[in-house]
Amino acid sequence: MPKTAQDGPTSAEDQLVREGDIAGDYLERLLDVLDYDGDIDLDVEGGRAVVSIDGGEDLDKLVGERGAVLEALQELTRLAVQQASGNRSRLMLDIAGWRAARRDELTKLGSRTAKEVLDSGQSVRLRPMTPFERKVVHDAVARVKGVSSESEGEEPRRQVVVFRA
Repeated sequence: MPKTAQDGPTSAEDQLVREGDIAGDYLERLLDVLDYDGDIDLDVEGGRAVVSIDGGEDLDKLVGERGAVLEALQELTRLAVQQASGNRSRLMLDIAGWRAARRDELTKLGSRTAKEVLDSGQSVRLRPMTPFERKVVHDAVARVKGVSSESEGEEPRRQVVVFRA
């Protein structure tokens, strides 16, 4: 039964679960239109709704080259959630485990680059990345003492620069 004003305000987690449900319904309709199979999993992590699609054939087509299609689908899903809920969504979408694997790869890149900068003293500018990718690299760099990182440039050419602190 939906909450009413008499029930009091909904918690932040309730709102995120609702976002995940809206996103799941939207993505399920999309998969039906495309005639793709996939299992949709909803979760709440780090203050955001997380929706994953796994288990179907052809899902790599929904990821695209370097996650380009995945990023576009994430934005469309966020817009669908915003339209239905009236709230701006920070929802995260993963398809076929691509984002999870990419997170591991970028964490290694950030750690390795931070150690190289620490050893050489020379700043390193990484290739342009999406906001998701930059955050993962910044988090990895932050775990290495003696180095720091910042993003420079304008989208879509924004890059992480790692330097000695």
